[in-house]
Amino acid sequence: MTMQNWFAEAKLGIFLHWGIYAVEGVAESWSFYLGRISFDDYMRQREGFTAAKYDPAAWAELFQRAGARYAVLTARHHDGYALWPTAYSDRHTAADLLAPYAQALRDKDLKVGFYYSHSDWAHPDYASVRHADPALVVDSPYVTPAGTDDPEAWQRFLAYRDGQVGELTRAYRPDLLWFDGEWERAESQWGLGKLAADIYAVRPDTVLNARMLSHGDYATPEQGLPMRAPDGPWELCLTVNDSWGYQHADTNHKSVRMLVRYFAETIGMGGNLLLDVGPREDGTIPQEQADRLIGLGDWIRRHDSAVFGTVRGLPPGHHYGPSTLSADGRTLYLFCFDPVRDALALRGLRTGVRAASVLATGTRLGHRVTGGHGEVPGLTWIDAPPAADVDPHATVIAVELDGPLDLYTGQGRDS
Repeated sequence: MTMQNWFAEAKLGIFLHWGIYAVEGVAESWSFYLGRISFDDYMRQREGFTAAKYDPAAWAELFQRAGARYAVLTARHHDGYALWPTAYSDRHTAADLLAPYAQALRDKDLKVGFYYSHSDWAHPDYASVRHADPALVVDSPYVTPAGTDDPEAWQRFLAYRDGQVGELTRAYRPDLLWFDGEWERAESQWGLGKLAADIYAVRPDTVLNARMLSHGDYATPEQGLPMRAPDGPWELCLTVNDSWGYQHADTNHKSVRMLVRYFAETIGMGGNLLLDVGPREDGTIPQEQADRLIGLGDWIRRHDSAVFGTVRGLPPGHHYGPSTLSADGRTLYLFCFDPVRDALALRGLRTGVRAASVLATGTRLGHRVTGGHGEVPGLTWIDAPPAADVDPHATVIAVELDGPLDLYTGQGRDS
């Protein structure tokens, strides 16, 4: 299918890991998989998962204020517990938590995404395989060796998986399906071709992530910025603290300044940031996380023209920091995380500079070119912004060019 334009233009999405694991604040699914909690104790959290203060309209308002254009909610993790009354399992919430979420997002013109794991470590027909990392292999009765699948059981499991994805697709018509858990089987075993065809038959414009393997639309690196942008569309998945789901003891929240840096680095390489929060069992998002979304959104609003309607910026080496480029190729946006002491330099810029200014305030900055020889352009210098114009998180300098961006990338001349 053709990749949807809205995804590349979105820049920011919100990831929500919400499930029964929030009751005791244990790691989602992995806590019983790795033997850190018994399976029975893990599933007993169902009794405390109340969603008593769940307000999807407030979620959507927060996401919009953060500057996000889409959100992805964990409809079902590897633990098999679904947030909607699925007909294919008895492990689900009594109330439908997905329908009001989808409606609330659409009311704010946000795209609707659902996370769904191919794996289900609690399903009787699913024989899980041990993790590839020996350090994560523990003696757990819920982890069975590879190659123990019973063919008939496996077909029953696929029917269950396909049935649940069909429910999600038909009932909620998602704009994006974010799959996970694919590492435990080969693509042919998962039957991903059939699954993709089934999804497209109902919802042809659905965006699928790379964990649909050859049927995925975009790459999904996690928790660390790539040194080189993946080919094609991509998205960095990042937690606000250190945990995907709500964990009571995890107070190691990234600062707004740090999140702005992650965001700028990501969009500067042409990607989206999918920023994760973990709601409590009652459905409320911790204030520490909400405050950071609001702080990021405030920064985005001050610099929205450097964010939306832009493409990846300069390659490494031309500017000491990330940058974006307007769609017409005539305005560079330079992100500066620290105050410029004297002037900043652009290397290899062949196109002349018409004007430079601090984006948030409009303050004009002087600029000049020094050096240059033959085909090798000189350095373009832009004066440092006044102290009063320096943003506490990241200052953005808009550089208006005389024409479309033209860069020199050669090795220079000897004489």
